[in-house]
Parts: sequence; structure tokens; C-alpha cells
Amino acid sequence: MEASLRRHDTIYVGGEWIKPANTDTIEVINPATEQVIGVVPAGGPEDVDAAVAAARGAADEWAATPPDKRAAHLAELRDALNTHRRTAAMLVTSELGAPVRIADRVHVGTPIDVLDSYVELLSTYEFHERIGHSLVLSEPVGVVGAIAPWNYPLHQAVVKIAAALAAGCTVILKPAEETPLNAFLLAEAVHEAGLPAGVFNLVPGGPAVGESLTCHESVDMVSFTGSTAVGKRIGELCGKQIKRASLELGGKSASVALPGGDLATAVKVTVANVMLNSGQTCSAWTRLLVPNERMDEAADIARSVVARYTCGDPLDPETRVGPLVSEAQRARVLREIQTGTMQGAQLVAGGEEPPPGLDRGYYVRPTVFSHVRPDATIAVEEIFGPVLSIIGYADRDEALWIANGTEYGLAGAVWAADEESAVAFARQLKTGQVDINGGRFNVLAPFGGYKRSGIGREFGRHGLEEFLEYKSLQL
Repeated sequence: MEASLRRHDTIYVGGEWIKPANTDTIEVINPATEQVIGVVPAGGPEDVDAAVAAARGAADEWAATPPDKRAAHLAELRDALNTHRRTAAMLVTSELGAPVRIADRVHVGTPIDVLDSYVELLSTYEFHERIGHSLVLSEPVGVVGAIAPWNYPLHQAVVKIAAALAAGCTVILKPAEETPLNAFLLAEAVHEAGLPAGVFNLVPGGPAVGESLTCHESVDMVSFTGSTAVGKRIGELCGKQIKRASLELGGKSASVALPGGDLATAVKVTVANVMLNSGQTCSAWTRLLVPNERMDEAADIARSVVARYTCGDPLDPETRVGPLVSEAQRARVLREIQTGTMQGAQLVAGGEEPPPGLDRGYYVRPTVFSHVRPDATIAVEEIFGPVLSIIGYADRDEALWIANGTEYGLAGAVWAADEESAVAFARQLKTGQVDINGGRFNVLAPFGGYKRSGIGREFGRHGLEEFLEYKSLQL
């Protein structure tokens, strides 16, 4: 990948590739090799102004475009992205470090499915309804600033863009500084698909671009995925302007193995969930709750399972755990592992030592702690790395108290002897999504969090409705 440096010197605004006003650039680093693999512009406030003007200029016509026509455009975008599927997967692998099989199946395959879901939804969704003597109209909120994270760069960008475009909004996308290359491929797909000029715009850059986009008086809504700290800042800025914000933030989710459930399966699937994307997943079940009397058994199972998750070259199809996205992220995760040991948790697997045979790259060994106190740092802070904490509980009431005992509430899992028991427990969890005995992710169901995990929902009908305003006509 280093042999073919990807250099972009333009941004996508108003249906054209144009030179940015700002001349600064961003270097993209391959976290597996620590080599520069790309250079993109670092946009500035003037570039945001140009993109917002283009989006505003296209807003009325796009909003007036019939849903079936919008669906046709989204289908063209889906097909264009699918044409570039292999390239997109390789870009995710090179700029994020995601193993190539995961890159194809999850990072690229899922956003294609998301686009397809909105094509289908637009064929049935009613943008008006009669309620008594009123006609209630659903109208697009307008111009949307979409700020995507680095951990699922293409996926999270598409989730926002697909829903916003389906609703009739126009969009300005700001990708993360660490992983902007897929955003350029997405813009190329938009251009190939023939979306009207100004409907989609791309301005890469750092915090200055995010701040300008959030504060711009002609941006009607901001959709953000990222850290709770940055989400708080965006919420404050939007609140001052009485501007809508959709915030998908952090998590510290619990996987609860109830008495009588299949402990071996619970441990196996929880380990797999945490190791996905090298632990860089906001909804990862990084706390495994087990009955006190089965703590040692759970630790033994986890030790055996995690041994299969060795770090390696993400271009190797056999690799299951790649590097973390950056040196800063690796350093942060290693500090958390050190803290876990200092606070008395028992190290079951992994640890601070670098993976054997990997003398470069931002790798952290898959790590499991047992006998973790519910109030320990590794049990309450979002680590965002391949680290699992096993926590014991005395009874169901304590399990519920521990599961709900963080500032987050994004996801979780419940394992029980039967679905009825699992659902009853899940109903008491303060979290936005719960997998029941291994239930699979559903792109049609709402995703989002309680508490400091965010505001709003993504995916499916609920995701579409985040981008709608409602007008009542009293007849």
C-alpha cells in the first residue's frame, strides 16, 4: 500500500473537485507499518463556507425530489460503492489496521446493506399522515453537518449520509483526521452515481472544520459520532444556537451471563465482540458479568478463547486482531492495562508486553482481566482497545446494579437459560441495544444510547426520522 501513496489535493464541493482555500495537509499513517500512506487537504472555515453554500443551494430542490427518485439515487450510490468494494476494504485495512476479512464484511459490507435498507424504506415510508382533522407533514430538517469517527470510517459516514439523503436533507461530511481516505472514495462513488450537485459535499480537516461546521448559521443539524467529551462540546454549541444535534457517543457495555445460561457460549461470544476491530468499537461488551462462584471457570474459558486472537498483519486473511489506529491510542490502552494490574485485577491473558514478532505497528495484545471490582478504572472507563474485564456478582439484583452502574448506556448482552428470562432482565437495563442469547445486529432496528452514550438513534426508520421536522396542517 505504501508503494502507491494516495495523495488528494482537492475537496468535493457542489458536485466538483475543487482546490481548498486552506493549504494545510493531513498525513495518513498505516498503523501496521507506521508509514505514511496518504495525504489529504486539511480544510478550513472558508472551505466549510463553500460547502455549506453548495448544500444550501441544493437543499430546496433535493427536498422537493420525490422519495422514489431519491431512492433511485441511493441505489446508484449503493451500486457504485459496491463496484469499489475491494478498494474500500483495502483502504480501511491500510488506514485503520482492520484485518482484511473484517474490513470487507463489516466496514464495507454493512454500509452497502445500510444504503440498500434506505432504498427499500423509501418505497413504503409515508411522509404525511392524517391524524384526526390534521394533516401532518414530515419535512427534511435541511442542511446537515455529518462528523464521522475514525473507528468505522466508511460505515459511520454512510449511516449518516444515507438517512439524511433519504429524508431529503443535503450533507457536508467531515471525516476523522486519522482515516479520511475512504471518505474520498465515497465522494468518488457519489460523483459516479450522479447525485445532484451540492447534495453531498466533503471537507476533511481537524477540530477547526468540525467547529466551523457545528457553529455555521446555515447548518440546520449536526450528526456526530465520537467521544463523549467532543459530543458534549458539540451539544453545547448546538444548544446555544437552538440547533438539533444527534450524538452517538461512548460506551462501557455489559455482557451479563445469568445463572443457568450457557457460560461457555457467553464467554466465547463476548471475547469475540470485544476483539472485533481491535476493541475499537463504542458498543463493545467490555464488561463480562458472571456469578461469583463461576469466576474461575469463566476466566479459564476466556484464557482458552482469547489465545486464538493473536495479533498479526491485517493484510493476512488469517489475522483476527490488527493494530490500534495510532501510537496515542496504543499508549492510552497500555496505561489502562497497567492501571488494571495496579488496582488488583487478575491478569488472565495479554498484558503490557508487545506481541511477539511484531517490531513495528501500534499493536496491543488481546487482554483479559478477572476478579475486577465494579468500581475499578478498567470497569468504568471506556478503554477503546482489546481489553475485557470479568466482574463477579452475587445475585441478579447485584448484576443489574453493576450493569447499570456506569455513565454510559449504549449496548449490552444477556445470556440466560431461556429467552423469556433474558428479555425480562434486558428490560431493566438502561441501554439502547441488548443482544439476547447471541442475537445478531439488525440494520433496520434503532441504534443509540441512554445517558452519556448519546442523543438520538441511527439506522432504519428511526434513523430517518432524526432528520425530519413535522408540520401540522389543521384542516
